[in-house]
Amino acid sequence: MNSKRLRIFQTTVLDWYMVNKREFLWRKETPEPFITLVSEVMLQQTQTSRVEEKLPEFLMQFTTITALANASNAEIIRAWKGMGYNNRALRLRDAARRICELHSGTIPQTLDDLLALPGIGRYTATAIMAFSYGCDVAAVDVNIRRVYSRLFFKMETTSSVASESEINKLSERIFPKGHASDWHQAIMDIGSRFCTAKRPDCSNCPLISDCLSAGLMIEYTPTKRAEPSYKKIPRRIWRGKIVDLLRHTHSMSFETMIDSLFGVEANDDDRKWLLEIISILEKDSMIVQDGNTLRLKDN
Repeated sequence: MNSKRLRIFQTTVLDWYMVNKREFLWRKETPEPFITLVSEVMLQQTQTSRVEEKLPEFLMQFTTITALANASNAEIIRAWKGMGYNNRALRLRDAARRICELHSGTIPQTLDDLLALPGIGRYTATAIMAFSYGCDVAAVDVNIRRVYSRLFFKMETTSSVASESEINKLSERIFPKGHASDWHQAIMDIGSRFCTAKRPDCSNCPLISDCLSAGLMIEYTPTKRAEPSYKKIPRRIWRGKIVDLLRHTHSMSFETMIDSLFGVEANDDDRKWLLEIISILEKDSMIVQDGNTLRLKDN
């Protein structure tokens, strides 16, 4: 794409976004870095509608980075109810602690400083830089990578994406300088509305005339690696069940946990599976087992 065509393409994206952008708490003009940090962690593997509901509640409980840093494991896990993947919550709290320790409670705005925080990857770091600090930096999450792959490379199937190195190189060149925030939000909205993972709506996409893959991809869903399961229920679901039971009580005996999960007919295999999950949750600093008693970890 030559420079003239690139400028037209950039204008098309930004003009579409100005008319069609979605409104979210984390999309206020130059949102607070704290809001961007929390929302981006929440948005990992969680639907936007769920984050839209939970983010205000979370921010009411933890109004500042300092309040979040001072929260115990148990407080964070209880506040994270309904979001899934509780490890994200603990990593977010740990990042807040590091920010308070090393940066006096101010979320840093350089890539190296952000990447040094627990649980902060390149996308989250660049999102904070672009959305809250107005930095001219390329931000690439899985959705943006999918859109770029289809636009600028001929993808044979809906699950195909260009290599990470190709997309990273392209992303630095493609976004209009001075508009990093609007640009990346626009690409994500186009990805969510038209360039979806499974059934893209190419015919209505505003970028169809620029897309090398429009109408050509075969719908394909790759086989996922089997997750450890018990009684046809994935291990992550069992983890969530255990944490949810402990969210609502100060402590619970092992026998009560067994009864709650498996009923009074629980067998030795059920007990063995539960002990295995408890051990994993202990290693992840989620829960504590004190003799026969289970509880969320306090610190």
